[in-house]
Amino acid sequence: MAVGVVFYAFFGLGWLLAGLGHFGGTVTGVAGLCGLLVAVALVLAARRLPAPVDRRLPAAQRRRFGQVNAVQWLLIAAIVAGCVLGGVPVLVMPLVAVVVGLHFIPLARVFAEPRMAATGAVLTALGLCGLAARAAGASAGTVFTLVGVGCALTLWVTALWTVAGSRGAATTPPT
Repeated sequence: MAVGVVFYAFFGLGWLLAGLGHFGGTVTGVAGLCGLLVAVALVLAARRLPAPVDRRLPAAQRRRFGQVNAVQWLLIAAIVAGCVLGGVPVLVMPLVAVVVGLHFIPLARVFAEPRMAATGAVLTALGLCGLAARAAGASAGTVFTLVGVGCALTLWVTALWTVAGSRGAATTPPT
């Protein structure tokens, strides 16, 4: 199974819930259920892919992956603390989207997976759009919906792209 698909599927669900949670009640419940169904469908699709021969990453690749993720989580923690202390919690989601997007750029190299750079560019752009929307006077709910739903859809499309690419690679004869 393509492990990345699991991350894309469930982080997509998290972004969806974060983006629509401000609606509360029925909207959040229906969105959560639909998002869960999408995530499970993506994981089931990924389970049908051929398993890699060796699932372990080489030490250098594993180390670089850990470094990139450690920096990402430290920046996210700093963003949350800074925005809460600064009285602008509405900026947390778009700033986190920028950081998450940027973390995909070095990961594209780590995994030799160009589609990760495209995903990173879109997530970064969504975060910047959220910041621009807020600067233009958009409500917090608008910013949350724009960034959260946009990031969810981006991650789910990436999951589908990964599944489709893996299936194509599995059926394409070596040249």
